[in-house]
Amino acid sequence: MTPTAIGIIGIIALFVLIFSRMPIGYVMAIVGFVGFSTIVSFPAALNLLAKDIFSEFSSYNLTVIPLFVLMGQIAFHSGISKRLFHAAYKFIGHWPGGLAMATVGACAAFAAICGSTNATAATMAAATLPEMKRYNYKASLATGVVAAGGTLGILIPPSVIFIVYGIQTEQSIGKLFIAGILPGILLTVLFMTTIYIWVTLKPDLAPRGPRATLKEKIASLTGLLETGLIFFLVMGGLFGGIFTPTEAGAIGALSTLLIAMVRRNISWNGFQMALFETTRITCMILMIVAGATVFGHFLAVSRIPFDIANWIAGFSLPSAVVMFMIILVYLIGGCFIDALALIMLTIPIFYPVIKQLNYDPLWFGVVMVLVTQIGVITPPVGVNVYVVSGVARDVPLNVIFKGVVPLLIALTIGTLLLIPFPQIALFLPSLLD
Repeated sequence: MTPTAIGIIGIIALFVLIFSRMPIGYVMAIVGFVGFSTIVSFPAALNLLAKDIFSEFSSYNLTVIPLFVLMGQIAFHSGISKRLFHAAYKFIGHWPGGLAMATVGACAAFAAICGSTNATAATMAAATLPEMKRYNYKASLATGVVAAGGTLGILIPPSVIFIVYGIQTEQSIGKLFIAGILPGILLTVLFMTTIYIWVTLKPDLAPRGPRATLKEKIASLTGLLETGLIFFLVMGGLFGGIFTPTEAGAIGALSTLLIAMVRRNISWNGFQMALFETTRITCMILMIVAGATVFGHFLAVSRIPFDIANWIAGFSLPSAVVMFMIILVYLIGGCFIDALALIMLTIPIFYPVIKQLNYDPLWFGVVMVLVTQIGVITPPVGVNVYVVSGVARDVPLNVIFKGVVPLLIALTIGTLLLIPFPQIALFLPSLLD
């Protein structure tokens, strides 16, 4: 049996095990180990397994992940998300769909100190759904906005997916971060515009809130100032060359903790929960990264990524058609597989193709994140929808999916705009050259 045939069998086995609900990190490691031992040898596979797992778990570059996760967890347990929502509501709460638009704004601001789509969705669901329910917002609008707004967590820096993508493809994490800023702003505006049009056409979806006074607006800005301080401290120091991404994560986590302690917004129990969740999430991410590394080495010896690249090149297809095919894979895969796991699984396959077609790796990283954002709110799985459903237990899943549809259209438009206009993602990184 040829290495390519073994590789194809391994990919089929991978998806069978994934759909059996086995943890994807373990699935990739097991399939990679068995496949590598079949093509090369069992002793070589044992050596590979030990080497890859040890190197990933002891990697200095990956220490940036728990630091940014900790920053987001402390921000959540200290109530920063609620203050962000309060500030946004004071400014635009009286607009059509103002509470929903404020939720999107708060999601965007919280994403700037979080880095996870699931964490952003869960946090904002707990903070905003009770308020929207109190103001008689329809459940479909309220839950759909939170599920879609949560996707900003993996686009607006710092983003865990950008960190992992940068490490795996040897791209600058700082440039990836800054490449996500303008697309994140664009997507936030598109979400808000969609809500405005949606509620204007159907006013019964969301009654308007009271107009806040100038004094109330100014008083609410304290919720934005602390987030802005953390964001500019982390990103400014990173882009100014003052510290590395790992040091930026440490500075961000420490500054978030200090602000929470000064404001007396975090309890000892909340701090313990932040540490516990950071440990749990980090272990999950590192296991996925380690498993994907083993699986990637298996794919490399099977020659599948190179065969695919050569196969596509042999057809002489326009690069736009090839990119459309890759995006389609991410759209379909994102419906069934976690965003981070999907990216780790497909980087070894598609990255050689992208390089061969001379696409900019920074641009591709942003497009890849945008497409996986679509996946996390698309049925049948739609991870963010299930996260919101876990908070709003009284709202049926079909109602949440119904509320996501208009925002899914906005997200698709934002992704499509990036294809003919790559400078949306590349303009800010180009300023650093």
